[in-house]
Amino acid sequence: MARRPPHNQPPLEGDGGRRRQRQARRRVRIRPWVDLKNKSGLLLASNPVHKKVPVLIHNGKPVCESRIIVQYLDEVYSAAAAPTFLPVDPYERATARFWAAFIDDKFFASWLKAGRGKTAAEKAEGLKETFAAVETLEGAFREISKGKPFFGGDSVGYLDIALGALLAWMLTAEVRHGFRLFDASRSPLLEKLVERFSKLDEVVAVLPDIDRLVEHTKVREAEVAAAAAAVNN
Repeated sequence: MARRPPHNQPPLEGDGGRRRQRQARRRVRIRPWVDLKNKSGLLLASNPVHKKVPVLIHNGKPVCESRIIVQYLDEVYSAAAAPTFLPVDPYERATARFWAAFIDDKFFASWLKAGRGKTAAEKAEGLKETFAAVETLEGAFREISKGKPFFGGDSVGYLDIALGALLAWMLTAEVRHGFRLFDASRSPLLEKLVERFSKLDEVVAVLPDIDRLVEHTKVREAEVAAAAAAVNN
């Protein structure tokens, strides 16, 4: 469960809480759309190792990789009585990091395998691994949430963000292929979690346009197919 502010600091709610959130946002440079075909000098200088997004530039210093960025912001703004995402207990914190890695390395990786498979057999194997990961994640949510609405308990936590970061792509897959990763028969708890998360004001405010993402995936697939055809010829 997320940490609560110290007893001598007010909880982040009401006008004062929203003001602190706005002040925090003003300290962070946000550039949501980046041309990855023509990477800017700023991106290459900020992430010279992987040369990719996301990159957070805070106080003139770059922080790279999604999970690391969330942990960094959690530590930076926790002192300002802002909502915190990682548990304060060391074991619970380690557990949250373990499952965040599982979301990226098992769940998301198998989903990509299913989408990018070159043969029907490869796609089927990817889907099998994806549904196995969903079943495992469903059990993890049941255990960690203890009947509460989020991985973080009563409020959004680190794991909710790790999974919620994939929301736009889940919706895109559903529009394009009628495919739902979480449903009532396979993962009822995760289905409700994703539904709750998608309705949060903070999520609605930053969620990319799904129609735009659908068109992007179509263009990207056509480019990959054309490149593969050129190699074969």
